[in-house]
Amino acid sequence: MDVVSDAISAVRLGHPRFRRVRTSGSWCVRLAPYDGAGFHVVVKGGCWLLTDGGARMSLGVGDAVLLPHGAGHVIADSPVDASVAGGKAEPFEQWLTETGARGRPGREEVEMLCGKYRLDCSRMHPLMTELPEVVHIPNRVGSHPELRAAIDLLAGELDEVRPGSCVALPNLLDLLLIYMIRAWMAEATGGAWPTALDDPVTAAALRAMHTKPAAPWSVESLAAEAGVSRATLARRFTALVGRPPMAYLTWWRLVLAATMLRDTKETLATIAGRVGYGSPYALSHAFEREFGITPGRYRAQAAERSGPTANPRPTSQDLVRQ
Repeated sequence: MDVVSDAISAVRLGHPRFRRVRTSGSWCVRLAPYDGAGFHVVVKGGCWLLTDGGARMSLGVGDAVLLPHGAGHVIADSPVDASVAGGKAEPFEQWLTETGARGRPGREEVEMLCGKYRLDCSRMHPLMTELPEVVHIPNRVGSHPELRAAIDLLAGELDEVRPGSCVALPNLLDLLLIYMIRAWMAEATGGAWPTALDDPVTAAALRAMHTKPAAPWSVESLAAEAGVSRATLARRFTALVGRPPMAYLTWWRLVLAATMLRDTKETLATIAGRVGYGSPYALSHAFEREFGITPGRYRAQAAERSGPTANPRPTSQDLVRQ
């Protein structure tokens, strides 16, 4: 897999949850902070967004916004500041139940897709942690065609429940997350990870490690993959990624092990082999040194957090839109 795919897969849990919202008139609602990433796509009309961190922006038709760290925020029909929003905003779920599904007479109708990606924030890849509080991708002609196509497909699927909607919608929402991160990377200026992945030497070494994490990599073999000297790779990789190549590889192997402990029933011996450790003991020792918890305890805690019904695949009943 590539770095971006791996970074997302390592933290994503279950399937995204979403609601289609139609409303009009005067409204102001608050979404509480969330252990994951929130998103909004404006299908019709427009609104304003104000985050707890103070970011404020206008959203129009076709705009997409990602809150990758689950920041609390307010969305409203008109600009609001923090003092006004604090006393005026209704809790989002309460608003949906009382008025959001019916709409109100007055200003133009607004239609949005609002949802959340559930993430395991305990082992975030630095690419994900580098994302800003808000990623806003405005609807500009000719920009980010894949994202625009995904939004159009989502809007079409939302018009009616069609055969296969229970599979199509979650997968389209997964694509939306990928395309929003891609859009941020394409437009980021000065970000460490967009720069690292744009550097041919560093990108080649990262690609090798992510494609074959269990391979017996060394600085010499990674430098050969990148077509440079050992010293050049070490210098450029460390400067852009923030840690030396072998330190990054060790960390990434342990993150992969944590992901497999969380998401599979593979034995520790099998996981050790898949991430490049010679024995379960060696993996267990490295895992506890890095994360301060044994693999067995980590797996048990992950199971407790998830539970048997945590964020299941949506059913046709879940896909009834407001």
